[in-house]
Amino acid sequence: MSPADPVRTTPPILLVEDNDDDILITKRAFEKGHLTNPLVVVRDGDEALDYVFRRGPFVQAPRPALMLLDLNLPRVDGFTVLRTVKGDPEARSIPVVVLTTSKREEDVHRSYANYANTYIEKPVEFDRFVHVVQNLNVYWLLTARLPQPPEESETARGAA
Repeated sequence: MSPADPVRTTPPILLVEDNDDDILITKRAFEKGHLTNPLVVVRDGDEALDYVFRRGPFVQAPRPALMLLDLNLPRVDGFTVLRTVKGDPEARSIPVVVLTTSKREEDVHRSYANYANTYIEKPVEFDRFVHVVQNLNVYWLLTARLPQPPEESETARGAA
């Protein structure tokens, strides 16, 4: 990389979760699973939307590589976050994985109807949860090819 090249950093994974125990377990699973992406935690739907759209305290926030979204959130629920993100032309390419305790078939259908990329029930056993996190990493961050964020695409075109 030459001095003129932009510095590339590992994009974060955005965890949208209000439950302290689930946040702690997710952080531990990331550590045990050896994920290299930083984990950014927001605790409600308003914060999630502010982060994705770079508002308020998140104006300098990097675009997340992946969003892990709980459905049962205070202030703005997960379905509204999902609908808003997937309804925005620039944000819709962020993969959104619904990661929830809900086993309701209605929630599964509603999530996919709002363009969730994946729906996963949070496993109760920690080792199984670590396995789920590792699989998310392998698929979404190492295997799948995702589009560059618009600002990175424009920078690349300007340099060409």
